[in-house]
Amino acid sequence: MTDRTMTLGIIGHGMLGKPIAQAWLDRGIASNETLWIANRRGGGNAQAPHSAVRFTTHIQELADACDIILLCVPPANAPSLNFTAPDKLVVSVMAGVSVDCLVHLAHTERVVRAMTSPAAVKSLAYSPWYCTNSVSDSDRHSVKRLFDACGAHDEVHDESQLDLFTALTGPVPGFVAYFAHCMIRHAVEQGVPPRVADRAVRQLFLGSGVLMASADESPKALVQEMIDYAGTTAAGLLTLDHTEFAKTLSEGLDAATQAAREIAS
Repeated sequence: MTDRTMTLGIIGHGMLGKPIAQAWLDRGIASNETLWIANRRGGGNAQAPHSAVRFTTHIQELADACDIILLCVPPANAPSLNFTAPDKLVVSVMAGVSVDCLVHLAHTERVVRAMTSPAAVKSLAYSPWYCTNSVSDSDRHSVKRLFDACGAHDEVHDESQLDLFTALTGPVPGFVAYFAHCMIRHAVEQGVPPRVADRAVRQLFLGSGVLMASADESPKALVQEMIDYAGTTAAGLLTLDHTEFAKTLSEGLDAATQAAREIAS
């Protein structure tokens, strides 16, 4: 378990920084006394549940005070980060910013590059992470604890895979929302009231996600099970299987992965 006396710092309080901060506070990883946040305003929304944590506009002040530093600024802003943390563990969730760049940026060899999503606020994110050889077993334990609070996670041993995960699991709801949108549009075109179609498909994705997450079978096995049942769903799945749907989806993921590789260049 992460030492509750450790001081945690988050640089950036936007799309990722804010939900991660909330997840850490809600799951007891941090407290108002042990969490620092650096942003341009030097403060948060007064109505936010974590508005009582320590805010600052001075990144170096945060870096000096914290044991672990999480970088959450947009990748285009990474070069403007100006701080040194030679003895600190630095974790980044900035898309496309390489480990080599992070080492140079933070002046530390103890670097973890990760990807997560705003679903962290509900402990539903998936957070793959990759680390340098200088990251100790104790550091790994801390990283696991931090990402446990955000959802599921895995250490990966090929840094390039993080660009794929940026496309695959980072854009919540992203590709899943697009598929839901297409289903809603189809139902509306068949005369279903938009409100009813929207409600039905949202519930479908909620139920499907929960069932798949808890199922012993793989998604592929679940699809085959439906096909073998030979009911109405089987007819639709077999039609999809004979189209370019899977290929088109792969092309979309490839395009997003390439964009992740170029975003910080």
